[in-house]
Order: sequence, then structure tokens, then C-alpha cells
Amino acid sequence: MALDLSNKNVHKIDITKEHCPMTFVKVKLALSEIQSGDVLKILLKKGEPLENVPKSLVEQGYKVLLIENFIDDIYRIYVEKWLWLSSKKKF
Repeated sequence: MALDLSNKNVHKIDITKEHCPMTFVKVKLALSEIQSGDVLKILLKKGEPLENVPKSLVEQGYKVLLIENFIDDIYRIYVEKWLWLSSKKKF
């Protein structure tokens, strides 16, 4: 599937050397640093990170645009930060 990101700012994080729960913690930190409407490209390994990170992103309201195999056991996830998530109050 072709993903058109030509009009988006795309940021990247590589968590292939991380283990749960740090995989999601690092992704959340990266998402907190980007603007609404921007896309975060996440490189992660097959297995627990691939099973848990996308699920956690969806549960927290992020928009997962694409999950694809990149090389061998490395996958790419593209996730968009939505406007309403940026404006949520922090308690």
C-alpha cells in the first residue's frame, strides 16, 4: 500500500534495540515532541513490540496509518498525531 506523506512532516524513531515497556515509553515521548498533523515513523522489531506498540497507540487515540515489514524482522509503523490529542489537558 502506498502512503502519501508528501504534505506531512515525518519524524523518525528507532526502537529496535529497546524492550517493553520502554518501546512504548520512547514512542510516547517522541509523539509529545511533534506537532499535530505530523507523522512519526517508528522502526521496531517483530514480536512483543510489534504486537503491543500499535495496540497501545490505538487505545490512546492515535491514528496508525500503516504497518509494514521493512527488512527481515524489522517493521515500520506510521502514526499521525491528531489535533485533539495535542489539545487535551494534562492532569
